Amino acid sequence: MKKKILTGLALVCLSSASLADPDEHGCGWGNLVFEGKSGLAPYVLASITNGTASNAMFGMTSGTNGCQTHHPLPYGGKSWFAAADFADSIIEDIAKGEGEALDALAVMIGIADEDRAYFNQLTHDNFNTIAPSSEVTGDQVMLAIDKLLTNDGRLAKYVVS
Repeated sequence: MKKKILTGLALVCLSSASLADPDEHGCGWGNLVFEGKSGLAPYVLASITNGTASNAMFGMTSGTNGCQTHHPLPYGGKSWFAAADFADSIIEDIAKGEGEALDALAVMIGIADEDRAYFNQLTHDNFNTIAPSSEVTGDQVMLAIDKLLTNDGRLAKYVVS
């Protein structure tokens, strides 16, 4: 019973921490308490403090607690595309001009059914631009596809600015 309570408490703290990430602009009491500190421990503790006190949301809406909403949000991690190791499957399908991974990418981008064959052909025809080497990263693949779509009269409508 005690183990279940501790496990539940840990899950609550971790889920709360994920909602209130301390960012480089400083926001919430956790950032105030751990100001100037670096490393995993201070970030986790600041995040838990912000999440359990629910003060970051209050700070964002009221302009207090050091919360600034006029800065662009930073992101220093991997994109979902790179993290999911999806790039290899996409590259293989682009080389073939079809496949499940390429279809999934088209769906994710929002390409309508009537434009999918054209999308597949366009990416296939531009394979060397999208994947110029075997060392290409997932983020580079997505940037190349985004640029390709932006410059295409038919598919530019699917690019989110």
